[in-house]
Amino acid sequence: MPAPQRAPLRRALLASGSLAALLLMPPALGDVSPAAGLPLEEQVEICAACHGSDGNSTRERTPSLAGQPPLTITNQMIYFRERLRQAEEMTPQARGLSDAEIQALAAYYADQPVATPAGEPDADLMARGRELSRSQGCGSCHTADYSGREQMPRLAGQREDYLVHAMRAYRDHTRGGPDTTMIDIMRGVSDEEIEALAHYLAHAGG
Repeated sequence: MPAPQRAPLRRALLASGSLAALLLMPPALGDVSPAAGLPLEEQVEICAACHGSDGNSTRERTPSLAGQPPLTITNQMIYFRERLRQAEEMTPQARGLSDAEIQALAAYYADQPVATPAGEPDADLMARGRELSRSQGCGSCHTADYSGREQMPRLAGQREDYLVHAMRAYRDHTRGGPDTTMIDIMRGVSDEEIEALAHYLAHAGG
């Protein structure tokens, strides 16, 4: 009896963000991340160079991982590992990491407290950003307080410059990966609107 063909099922479940489908995929071959096989504490030290020792990034256009839903980090790391999403720094860092290592990192960062955003929010930008977040339906996926859930990332307290960068990339179709919902949501959103949204979300809950 021929073996069942799982590739179409994998693609369908990957598009839906299913962790079960992602874990069907074997680790990618080729170069292996310097973090692979290390204890969690040492893997976190490597990640800290870009994402901060506690998961709160201080590096330009680099996302904070603190407080992110575990499935969000797990999915994105496996996308990088399997080259479903490409990034100059993250793709090689994820290569060869096992599912268990990725899930352990995700659980660690999910437990880290989110730092209070630096600086005082601009009242006008906050008002405009709040209005846009409602009209764009951000809370319907990312929850009313923008803390995220399942594969939907936390937006509250995220670096403002990273949010601007990510939203522009979705709008301009320069961000790869299986996530396509945000491409539709960001279609036609102006730079000024993105900046207001990013300012509001970065300070949400602060």
